[in-house]
Amino acid sequence: MSLTPDHSAQSAEERTHRLQVLGLNGVGADATFDRVAGLAASLTGSPLALVNLISTERQMYRGLYVPPQGEERVETGDGVVFDLSDMAREGPADAGFCPHVVAENALLALDDVFDYPRFKGNPVVNTLGVRSYLGTPLRDHTGAVLGTLCVLDTKPRKWDQGRKDGLMELSQTLLSEFKLRDSILTQQQQLFAIFDRAPFPIMLTEGPEHLLRYANSTQGDAFGLVPRLSRGRDSLSGLDSVGVFRTMDQAFHTGQTITLPEAQLIPYNSSSPKTYSFTCTPVKLSPRTSVISGVLTVAMDITGDPSGGQESRHIAAQFGDRFDQIGSGAGGHL
Repeated sequence: MSLTPDHSAQSAEERTHRLQVLGLNGVGADATFDRVAGLAASLTGSPLALVNLISTERQMYRGLYVPPQGEERVETGDGVVFDLSDMAREGPADAGFCPHVVAENALLALDDVFDYPRFKGNPVVNTLGVRSYLGTPLRDHTGAVLGTLCVLDTKPRKWDQGRKDGLMELSQTLLSEFKLRDSILTQQQQLFAIFDRAPFPIMLTEGPEHLLRYANSTQGDAFGLVPRLSRGRDSLSGLDSVGVFRTMDQAFHTGQTITLPEAQLIPYNSSSPKTYSFTCTPVKLSPRTSVISGVLTVAMDITGDPSGGQESRHIAAQFGDRFDQIGSGAGGHL
């Protein structure tokens, strides 16, 4: 009897949630995934390779290999030339062949797309000139299917068993990456336990839409309880109305800690207005990356004591440093 979870009936919503939890529900390039895509292209002799993560809304090419500069123009067997240099890092959720691989949870080898009526009219055939495709499900260490590792060619070709086996084995090398991300999540959860004891509101959001990854109980008491991974600006309209999310936008896009010195509002646990200072610190949530992916926001009640804002900035800096350490894979034990 296998102890591995059966994800054959995994829904798109479940897959999207798993990607969100792992911090992978975004379009940005990832160096590890790019390297794996390059290895896949080399292994199979293909001009195009993807580590493709698929959510309910889109396909995200977190790993991408295209021909080296100067060689991006690829000629098909029919003499038609396609330029792969401007390929975007995302596509519609139902385009291409990868959604079929994920739905069937099985390797797909198309020696010539034109031999398969159901695939011949696929948009990637016309936009990229794809004539052959080889893709395998990309599973994490829990068995969840997150997307595909695939290679594509502009010419018909025979995908032999060696290349099929090699691509499947290469996909297994990413298990450690997903496991590392789960390990970092565990460390973050331990840090959240410290946040829970804080007497001031703290929240951690991810991405430009500020998806709420965490809020301590003081945050919920003061500004309202909201579902995890909800869009903060939509769920916390009271904070948005006083400029907190504009400040978070600045921190996320500039990579600098930004403070909203004073914001007056009536918190849920009070009948009278209070004045808060909000310090928004950009943080790195993903392993081995220099890319800002979240914002840690600390609020301090400075009603009658404006000097409390300095304490907010100091606390935010301490927690921000700790998140940077965890995100770099150097977190160790808390």
